[in-house]
Amino acid sequence: MEPSELRRRLTLLAMIIAIVTLILIVLPFVEGWLLQSVYSYFELKVIGPEERIVKVLGKNPQREDVYGNPGQLAQTLLSLLVNLFKIIKVLLWMTIVIAVVRIFVNLIFGTALRQTAQNEIASLLKTVLSVIIYIVAFFIIFQTQYPNIPLAPLFTGSTILGIVVGLALQDTLGNLFSGIAIQADQSFQVGDTVIIGDRGFGEVESVSWRGVKIRTYQNKLLVMSNSVIGKEIIEIAPKGNLNARIVRFNTLYTNSPAKVIETVREVVRQVENVSPKRRPKVRIWNLGDSGIDWEVKYWITDYRRFNDTDARIRERIWYAFRREGLDFAYPTRTIYTAQQKDQESVFIETSDEICERINNVPVFAPLSTEDTKKIAQASRVRVFATEEPIIRMGQKGEAMYIIHKGSVNIQIREDGVRKTINTLYAGDFFGEMSLFTGEPRTADVVAESETKVIEIQPSVLKPILEENPELVRIISEIIDDRRQLLIEDEEEAAAATDADAKGVIRSIRSFFGLR
Repeated sequence: MEPSELRRRLTLLAMIIAIVTLILIVLPFVEGWLLQSVYSYFELKVIGPEERIVKVLGKNPQREDVYGNPGQLAQTLLSLLVNLFKIIKVLLWMTIVIAVVRIFVNLIFGTALRQTAQNEIASLLKTVLSVIIYIVAFFIIFQTQYPNIPLAPLFTGSTILGIVVGLALQDTLGNLFSGIAIQADQSFQVGDTVIIGDRGFGEVESVSWRGVKIRTYQNKLLVMSNSVIGKEIIEIAPKGNLNARIVRFNTLYTNSPAKVIETVREVVRQVENVSPKRRPKVRIWNLGDSGIDWEVKYWITDYRRFNDTDARIRERIWYAFRREGLDFAYPTRTIYTAQQKDQESVFIETSDEICERINNVPVFAPLSTEDTKKIAQASRVRVFATEEPIIRMGQKGEAMYIIHKGSVNIQIREDGVRKTINTLYAGDFFGEMSLFTGEPRTADVVAESETKVIEIQPSVLKPILEENPELVRIISEIIDDRRQLLIEDEEEAAAATDADAKGVIRSIRSFFGLR
């Protein structure tokens, strides 16, 4: 409220108080004069401490009833006059109370809270407090004029009526208390942009004890009761706050992401209503079927204009793409036809490739071409992912592996920590100790990258070893050489070699049942 309007209202209320006060001062004289006129007309007189009205002796007897008392007309007229003046006094006193309350309310809520920009809560509190004061003042004034009428039975006898009225005003009271809660919480104010579930969104135009008025961006007025709003999830964009917005677009996979980020960021920063205080963020949010899906996050100065700002950003991105040679993605689909393969043999290599890989392994060098083909036909090709274990230390196993593609790390454990002691690549082999002797694995083998290995089982080697006794000696020498890699101390390695050289040969012969 403007200061000039406030002064005008205060002046008017002061004049009303002065006039009503003057009437209250003059009213007793008017009341006394009217009563005295009635007494004189009916020739009555008030006597005794109980103020009994009696007939004056010697006057006209026609102005009294058959019992010698004043006439019924006089009694009715006096009662009407007395009650009329009491009602007038109650109304005049209530007028003064209303005027005084309004003066204080305008002073407190019109000046003190005007600086805090909380006009909604001021209006609601002003209404609630004023009603409470009016009710209390009325009962006090009423009791002064009618002291013989007890108010307690009035409240007791109206319990049922109060219940009925309460049920009838359930929605109204719900709106009132919800409005008090909303204003006390101060979640939103006039001018804020709110999105209320699926009911709509717009700018808050007013908040009252009954409900909230929201001006939508189609210039329609959305009125919602406080009890309904109290049950909804509300998204609020406070006025004067830097609220973020997200605009999405897409590009082809062939476009450079770095160039897209730089181009879009510079375009968005130049759009009107985009805040220069925060740098726009351009990032990939999904790799779609047709292209790369992007989102640009920017902060808006006036959120009420977000629709226009979003549209302007999309427009500027289109023109920037035309200038920089970037392309938007659109749905495309390319169909390739291929011969269906057996699911179990997807990773099986050709026999020639496996034979070539086995021929390059030193342990199988003495084998004939026919023996190599037998091993190749009985072998399996297996694929392991990066960092996937192929064999584990202490694990029982009987197969050996030849690396066809990829690489593996040979690891041992020291104090619970894995240590890589060697790395093997395509053409190398591992697991031969368990294949030829049946001993548990002495190290972990983990795929360093996606690795394809050829797995050889001992069942295919037994007939070959029986036909090639010299192969047992060669294999035993290779096993001894590889065991030394797992022993760091040279003296221990030499001692182990001398002690176990013949033992390995015996183990191989025993494992395969050779003579």
